[in-house]
Amino acid sequence: MKKAYFVEIKPTTEQAIKINKTIGVCRYVYNFYISKNKEIYEKEKRFMSGYEFDKWLNNVHIKQQDQWMKDVSTKAVKQSIMNAEKAFQRFFQGKSGFPRYKRKKDQDVNCYFPKNNKTDWTVERHRIKIPTIGWVRLKEYGYIPKNAIVRSGTVSKKAGRYFVSVLCEVEDVKPNVPLQSTGIGIDLGIKAFAVLSDGRVFQNINYTQKIKKLKKKLKREQRSLSRKYENLKKRGEEPAAKRGANIDKNIFRVQKLHARLANIRLEYVKFVANEVAKTKPRYVVIENLNVKGMMKNRHLARSIAEQCFYTFQTWLIHKCKKYGMEVRQVSRFYPSSKMCSRCGHMKKDLQLSDRIYVCDGCGHTMDRDLHAATSLLRATDYIVLT
Repeated sequence: MKKAYFVEIKPTTEQAIKINKTIGVCRYVYNFYISKNKEIYEKEKRFMSGYEFDKWLNNVHIKQQDQWMKDVSTKAVKQSIMNAEKAFQRFFQGKSGFPRYKRKKDQDVNCYFPKNNKTDWTVERHRIKIPTIGWVRLKEYGYIPKNAIVRSGTVSKKAGRYFVSVLCEVEDVKPNVPLQSTGIGIDLGIKAFAVLSDGRVFQNINYTQKIKKLKKKLKREQRSLSRKYENLKKRGEEPAAKRGANIDKNIFRVQKLHARLANIRLEYVKFVANEVAKTKPRYVVIENLNVKGMMKNRHLARSIAEQCFYTFQTWLIHKCKKYGMEVRQVSRFYPSSKMCSRCGHMKKDLQLSDRIYVCDGCGHTMDRDLHAATSLLRATDYIVLT
C-alpha cells in the first residue's frame, strides 16, 4: 500500500538556497518548454515532446548558454519538463485549458527528487535525507514512520515555509471496526457547511470572527500592494523590472495570509470528515454537486469556493475507505430538497428563501437542510465511490 506524507521541514541557510535554486530552475524550464512549443508550432505546426526538449536542452541550449542550470539536480529538471508535457497532453485531450506560465509569487512549483541510491530518502525520527540536499530536520517528529520504504518525494515552498512530501510503501492494515446498522446523509451548503441526517450541524467557518479578521487584513494588504504597483506605473516604470524591497515584503505578507486562510479551511474540512467517520455508520450518502455550474453565479462564487466541497469529498472518501465504510454518491439531479422524505410528494414551487420545508401532501414540516440530508439518506439510485 502506498501512502503520502506531507510535513514541514527546517532547512539550513545553505540548504534553503539550494532548494530555492532548484525551484527557480524548474519554474524556468517549465515556462521555457511552453514558449518553445509555441515557437515551434507557429513555424512548423508540430508539437515538441518532453523527451525531444530534454535532449535539445542538455545537448544544445545549456552548452551554448544558461550553464547555471547545471547547478541543480537534473532529475528535478527532467520531471518539470514531464509535468509541462502532461499539461499539454491534457490540453489536447480537452481535459484542461492551455498550459499557463508559472509565476514566482504563486509558488506552485514542486522539486521532484527520485530515489537514486539506497541511502536516499532515509527517514529518522527528527530528520530526513533528501537527495542532493542532505539531512534536513523535520518540524514534526515521528510523523513519517521510520520503517516505511520511501519511493520518491518532492520539496515545495509556500509563504516562506518549506515542505516535503514523500510517497511511502507501508503495510495495508485494515482496522476491524464494528459499524452501525444505519447510514448518514450529508447535505452540503453555504449557510451551514454540512447538515447530517442525524441532526448534527457543522457551521460555516467563514462566518466566524477569526476568518473575518484575516480576510479584512488580507484586503488591506492587497490594497496596499495594488497602490505600490500603481505608483510605479505613474512614474513610468515597469512593475516587473523595478520591483523594490517593499513590494516583495508586501507580497510575502499577502502570501502568508492566503496560506493561513487555506490552512484553517483545510483543517476544518478534515475535522468535519473525521467527525462523520467517528460515528462508524454503515454507509455515507453525499450529493454530486455541480460546483463548476454554481461558481457561475457571481453573487455566490466566492462563498462556494471558500467551502472546499471537493476537498471535503476527497478526505471523506479517504477516511471511510480506511474504516471499510461505503460512500454513496447521488446524482446532482436528485430532488433532495423538493421531494418529501416521508411520503415522496414533489414540491415544485420550493424557493431558495424557504428555509422550512412543508409538504403539501402529508403536511410534514422540517428544516430545509435537515430534510435534504434525510432525503439523501433514503435515496435508492446512487453510485458507490468506495
